[in-house]
Amino acid sequence: MKILVTGAAGFIGFHTCLKLVSQGHEVYGIDNINDYYDPKLKFDRLKELGLNQAETKLFNNEVQSAKFNSLRFSRVDLIDNESIDNLFKQEQFEVVCNLAAQAGVRYSLENPKAYIDSNISGFLNILEACRNHKIKHLVYASSSSVYGENKKVPFETTDNVDHPISLYAATKKSNELMAHTYGHLYAFKTTGLRFFTVYGPWGRPDMAYYLFAEAISNDLPIKVFNNGVMERDFTYIDDIVNGVTKIIEKNIDSRDHYKIYNIGNNKTESLQDFITTIEEAIGKDAIKEMYPMQQGDVPRTFADIDKLIDDIDYKPSTSINDGLEKFINWYKKYVNED
Repeated sequence: MKILVTGAAGFIGFHTCLKLVSQGHEVYGIDNINDYYDPKLKFDRLKELGLNQAETKLFNNEVQSAKFNSLRFSRVDLIDNESIDNLFKQEQFEVVCNLAAQAGVRYSLENPKAYIDSNISGFLNILEACRNHKIKHLVYASSSSVYGENKKVPFETTDNVDHPISLYAATKKSNELMAHTYGHLYAFKTTGLRFFTVYGPWGRPDMAYYLFAEAISNDLPIKVFNNGVMERDFTYIDDIVNGVTKIIEKNIDSRDHYKIYNIGNNKTESLQDFITTIEEAIGKDAIKEMYPMQQGDVPRTFADIDKLIDDIDYKPSTSINDGLEKFINWYKKYVNED
């Protein structure tokens, strides 16, 4: 298939592009490469995809991968409606995988406008382009954060998610509502994926596991929120991407214009055990500083993935020990190369 992947320089987008081209699909990646975290990591991911760094720095400049004949990239911002529409018109994609978003719960307290621009206005531009250019299937990133402070676990997609506790979560819930509306009105298929704490090589440096690895490696203290009384459904990147690509390739019933899935590991890990595993992988003890729960954060996430198992035979298989070891090995190599 011919597939557009937005957020291609991001953590999940980068890995998704790699997987799709390895499966023989024609992939076009876009990303605005903003400075929410150090753009160097984003450019390094693109370099790993065989894309020339100098060329990827220019906006609306198509770059052909030197590694993959079936991969092209252009630096485009989702809020640039004209560029998005022209790209859809020119390329005639069959499937769109929208992974671009302003990420991060805590940052949404500091810069709310960035979330409205990217996650609402940008997503609307994607929906309009899908409508106007007859896209068969839109797969898009939602988030486990939509569950807010729900007490019942594991979280099911049928649970009420009308009470988000961060603007980030509110924008993701909005994406689901917008996709439902467009799929219903204009008869194209939409699938939302609620990601649960994704980690692994090439990961985001604002995520806890990356911050912990960096601090422990440099004998600096780590911030442990809610005094360590937290649990997360940590999901390794390869397991996530296997699910994403299976959804992209799935021939969804044409009568079913709206699907939502949890995509996680279906297992919780305590924050304290998670830190211990990182300590063991690095070979150093962490210096811990205890903090209260942060605004917008939640004490526990836990994905019910039965629907995903039923529909695509989804099988997360990477243990937390193996996944963190792979991340730490990558981290050490990446830092030393710098």
